[in-house]
Order: sequence, then C-alpha cells, then structure tokens
Amino acid sequence: MARKSFMYSVLEAVQYEMRQDKNMIWIFELTPPVASTPGKPVINLETEFGRKRVVNTGIDENWMAGCVLGAGLAGSKAVTYIPYQGNCMCFQMLQNHAGKLRSMTGGDAGMPVVFILEMTGQTPGFAGQHSDYEIDTYYAHIPGLKTVIPSNPTDAKGMMVSAIRDPNPVVFLWADALRTLIEDVPDEQFTTPLDKAAVRTTGSDITVVGSGGGMPEVLKATEQLQKAGMKVETIDLRSLKPMDTETLVKSVQKTKRLLTVDQSYYTLCPGAEVIARVAENVEGARYKRVAFPDAPPPASPEMFLWMRPNADHIVGAAKKLVG
Repeated sequence: MARKSFMYSVLEAVQYEMRQDKNMIWIFELTPPVASTPGKPVINLETEFGRKRVVNTGIDENWMAGCVLGAGLAGSKAVTYIPYQGNCMCFQMLQNHAGKLRSMTGGDAGMPVVFILEMTGQTPGFAGQHSDYEIDTYYAHIPGLKTVIPSNPTDAKGMMVSAIRDPNPVVFLWADALRTLIEDVPDEQFTTPLDKAAVRTTGSDITVVGSGGGMPEVLKATEQLQKAGMKVETIDLRSLKPMDTETLVKSVQKTKRLLTVDQSYYTLCPGAEVIARVAENVEGARYKRVAFPDAPPPASPEMFLWMRPNADHIVGAAKKLVG
C-alpha cells in the first residue's frame, strides 16, 4: 500500500498486464505514459516496453481507435489513451465498429481493447473546442461498449485491470480533474467489477448519486448535509453501462428521495437514466437532478465554476427535496 495518484494507479495496472502479456500494446498521442509517486519507482511504459509496443502516434484519434480495434481483432490486448477532449474525433470508430463487431460476428471477434478517453472539460479555462463538458452519455448510449467512470485512484487501478481482461471493448472515462488526486492504493494487482456501484455513505433520508469527476463535490456536500443532521446515502455509479440498477433501487426503496448529480449537460445526462430506472421500480419516490446547464462552457474560470455543479448546489437541492 502506498500513496498514488490517479495516473500512477492506472499506469501501474497497465504495466503489470503488459508484463504478463507480451503481445499487449499501448497507443498514445502527445502525453507519454509516465508517472511517479514518492517512494515508488517511476513508471515509463515506453522505456520499459519499447516503441514497438508503446506507440506514439500522430494527432489522429480516429486512426488510434482503429488501430487498437485491429489489434483486438488480431487477438492482442490493446489500450489507447486519447487526451484533451480529442475523444470526440474517434466517436465514429467506436460507434460504428467497436460496439458492433462482436455482435456482427456472432461473438467470434475478440475485442479485448480499452479506450481511455480524457475529459478535459473538468478543467476551467479551456473553453471552446477543448471544453465540451463530460461526454459520458455519448459513449454509454452505444450498444456493445462497456462504459466506466472511476472517481478515485483505487477504483481506477482495479477497474483498469478488469477492463483489460474483459473480452469486450471498454470505454474508460478519465476526468482530468482527478489526475492529481492521491490516496493509499494497494501495490498488488486486483480487480474491481465493471458493473457495480459503490455505496460511499449510508443513510435513510435521501439517496445522492454521482460519478467520476463530480464525486469530490458530492462527498463534500454529503459531509455538510450530515453535519446538518441529514442521513444521506451516497452512491458512486462507477459504471454507466452496465448500470447497477439493483443498488440504486434498493437505496431509493429505503429513502424515497433521489438526487442525481452530473458534471455533464442537463439534457439526457446519466442522472436522467438513473431516475428513469429507479422510477420504473420504486413507487412514491421524489426525484431531482443537478447537472451542468445546456450551454457551451465559457472561457472564464469564474463563470465556469459558477455553472458547474458544486457542493453548495448539491446541498441546496438536497434540502429542497427532503424539505
């Protein structure tokens, strides 16, 4: 066990799997697969495995996605890291090929590939073409793709191991705001299920559901509400598809109140799907969602932070719902 960042935890998981499988590859652009943490060896995948297995491409996200798909079809595990919101440029490859090939071949086509898509919209000041907010809904909507969104280094490591070992294509959504988040993470390799939400706190007054980069604010709001005497059950989705409907329903059956919090746009945000699934199974509950407004993110960090769901927004919405 050691203190590790989100990035170090992910690369540690990948490093171990690449050591076990000599055919596994990593493809990236711009951002080298390098990470360090105090008291631990520096991880540099390119130095350790060489340029034939760790490939620095040109800036062509669609090509990168196609390359790992081809590797998967040929029987090799592959991971591609697509940063800086460039992930939108590979959408066609994921939607029209990655999500369909296993089904179109009756399951004969292997697809042990992972697409790490970094969501830079978490960072104030990017604006314009590089600040589209969390685009989690886009990928969770595609049949055939598993879509996960860890919110801390421990889950990031365990879910990356599970994603690499899964025979299906996995979209691993990486909120840029979590890049430097540090916590104690086990040194040994372990797996975290790709289909289970995590109950972070238990309570009977209200269920609050969040995911990814929004979880730090959700947990901050939970602490404030608990100090005010509210019994909050906080759930971290961790996986958008498959979604852990069972855990969500069980919680709201107890609390009868559900507040969803999303860093993505309000319309068709993951919270809307959470509410729909729970409403189909729980009668007499009350619902509310907090999300980023349906407007392009501004360049001004001050305006951006005002629009982004934060602890104060969450606390206010929770009090209205319970009151």
